[in-house]
Amino acid sequence: MSKFIILFFIILILIIIILVFKIIITNKSLKDIVKQLNKKRSGTNSLISVSPNNRNINNLVNELNKNLKKIHEKELQYDNGNKELYKSITNISHDLRTPLTAIRGYIDLLKKEKDSKKIKKYINIIGKKTVALTNLTEQLFDYSRSLDLKDVLNPEKICINNLLEEVILSYYTLFKNKKINPNINICHKKIYKTVDRTLLVRIFENIISNALKYADKEICIDLLEDGTIIFMNKTNNLDAISIKKIFDRYFTVENGKKNSGVGLAIAKQLIDLTGGTIEADYEDEYLIIKVFL
Repeated sequence: MSKFIILFFIILILIIIILVFKIIITNKSLKDIVKQLNKKRSGTNSLISVSPNNRNINNLVNELNKNLKKIHEKELQYDNGNKELYKSITNISHDLRTPLTAIRGYIDLLKKEKDSKKIKKYINIIGKKTVALTNLTEQLFDYSRSLDLKDVLNPEKICINNLLEEVILSYYTLFKNKKINPNINICHKKIYKTVDRTLLVRIFENIISNALKYADKEICIDLLEDGTIIFMNKTNNLDAISIKKIFDRYFTVENGKKNSGVGLAIAKQLIDLTGGTIEADYEDEYLIIKVFL
């Protein structure tokens, strides 16, 4: 009987030794995890790693790494957002300053001018600059407002064919004034999508308005049977580098001399809200915008 007791105690002691060893290893792993987490606070972007000795510890490390990846992605978004915000503010300041400087300059000339013809000329220029300034502020307002539309969308089943025709028809006078005869090809098959009507109208309007600003006498609008909407306009103001930036906030192919480039940025922002996508390409001096809803 005593042999069994001795054997039992030996086994028990071995179990205790193994458990103590596991506790020591676990504590070492936890301390290592804490040490690596502290390094994270100093800006290290590497993931946590431990020796594979405990399934629960490994599961903990895997979950921590998943969250650390998400935090790192958020930090990158935050840093990029700050850089983009700084760039946007710089561009806005430049765009606003240009017409304001011109207006102030012509007002100074008016104060000294006595020739009625020159006075009329200066007033006309000031009027045009004021209109440009108003258009710019409205575009900037539209862009900022587009960021807050997610919670007020009202999706409904819409016939894309009919809506696209309505928007194009509303631009008839502008096409005529610019002596542009748009080439329109809308498929006979009725395309239906569930989307906010007002949102979709604004998307079409922003893309068409952008085409009118930069088109060289030629605009094409196609609605394909698969639902893809293609807007094309001939322009020699783009290149392979600028086409990659065409959806950036406040990007303009004319460097702010005439128009702000907010239009396509707004269109992309709105299309993102619908869950669709927008692409841009430049081939044979044609800007090609493709919308997938």
